[in-house]
Amino acid sequence: MINQDYERRLLQQAEKACWNPSMSPVKTPTKDNSYMDRLGSPPPFSPPPYSSPQFGSPSRGPTIGDRFIPARAGNNWQTQFAMIADNSPGKKLRENSEATRENRECRDSAAYVCLLKNELLQAGIEDLKGQAEDRRALAPLHSGNLFQYTTPTKRHNFTSPYSVSPVSARSQKLLRSPRKATRKISRIPFKVLDAPELGDDFYLNLVDWSGLNILSVGLGTCVYLWSACTSQVTRLCDLSGDSNSVTSVAWNERGNLVAVGTHLGYVQIWDTAVSKMVNKLQGHSSRVGSLAWNGDTLVSGSRDRLIMQKDVRTPSILPERRLVGHRQEVCGLKWSPDNQYLASGGNDNRLYVWNLHSLSPVQTYTEHVAAVKAIAWSPHHHGLLASGGGTADRCIRFWNTLTGQPMQSVDTNSQVCNLAWSKHSSELVSTHGYSQNQILVWKYPSLSQVAKLTGHSTRVLYLAMSPDGEAIVTGAGDETLRFWNVFSKTRSQKENKSVLNLFSSIR
Repeated sequence: MINQDYERRLLQQAEKACWNPSMSPVKTPTKDNSYMDRLGSPPPFSPPPYSSPQFGSPSRGPTIGDRFIPARAGNNWQTQFAMIADNSPGKKLRENSEATRENRECRDSAAYVCLLKNELLQAGIEDLKGQAEDRRALAPLHSGNLFQYTTPTKRHNFTSPYSVSPVSARSQKLLRSPRKATRKISRIPFKVLDAPELGDDFYLNLVDWSGLNILSVGLGTCVYLWSACTSQVTRLCDLSGDSNSVTSVAWNERGNLVAVGTHLGYVQIWDTAVSKMVNKLQGHSSRVGSLAWNGDTLVSGSRDRLIMQKDVRTPSILPERRLVGHRQEVCGLKWSPDNQYLASGGNDNRLYVWNLHSLSPVQTYTEHVAAVKAIAWSPHHHGLLASGGGTADRCIRFWNTLTGQPMQSVDTNSQVCNLAWSKHSSELVSTHGYSQNQILVWKYPSLSQVAKLTGHSTRVLYLAMSPDGEAIVTGAGDETLRFWNVFSKTRSQKENKSVLNLFSSIR
């Protein structure tokens, strides 16, 4: 039997909880004590679920229960109709592939917020301009109280009494306001060419597009020219008689000369108008995998780790300028838009920047952990350099060569083979190898993906851009050349010219 004193204290505690709002309710026995008679021992107790005085209100009768209405005084009520921003570290880089969809959802959400403001708060918004493209348009509903007392203002509503629309006239105008059209990029190439014997070698550069709209391609021992205007194919040279093969090709700026790097280490200069070799540059002891023109000066990078700079107008017997720094094969060379600096990448995971007056690099970047072949200077931001790493790195990194400091970085999840900036907007395209074999178009500086193009079955090792800056051609070990329309011809209105570019201000 239960102790009578204990039973009396238990009932007193339950009655106090009923009348005192600061105490939490407890479950009490029924009138005939059947609960305690069955157990033969006091019921278990647990800490009260609510100990704060704000919960619960005193009952008006002796009935003991467990339902209480919490006091809502002092609570901060917020009604949020829009997306909740996720600011977790690394989310922006991990979800670049979904950036286009997210931007579209953000614009739709902003339109919905503006519509609610019109209908609930009489905000009078009639245009989405400046609202749909910025998440800050959602801030008023995120940061403040939706239900606020404001001074009433007289608003004129010209809604027709015969209108069947459930929304006001301002909201109807808002929904009819023009929206910025999203640029669409075709996911399929507009032309595909067969390229038999196109080498599947990461360190070679076998495709280039001239300013006269002629494509040069190194296939095995031969160099072929393809005219984008007439689709005519011409064989420029054949190195089979020398037991040699083509390892790189590069057009000069005027488009009348093409340099051909070879497996044996020399470079031939061909005049395409007459299909005649006009010069032969020697000095390398191994294959020449990368070439870059600067006016009449040609720079070549080789497996022998040397970078050689030579004026093609002079005889080949004259000495050349040698740049020594890389410890392994040089696989990437690019001149800056002002032709003052040369960027070089190598299989030693190093990225160097050279100037015209020194034989040692003026800047060294060692953040990549794989070979650096993909290099591109921005034509829109003075001193901005982009580089991509190989299979073990997979990152596109951006550098401020004016200060020598690293800027942004994005993990592409695949080997970066080539990079090229758009001529008309702050966008760039990258081609990839293991394991995605894809082509990505990026928006800078947000680094959001504009498009993802697939079609090649192997690594997309080669990339060249058309003279008008609208199309690109990609080559792969699947022995095909694919042509894509990826960039717009219209120049971006938001493009800002750098005030640090002294050369652009000279008249």
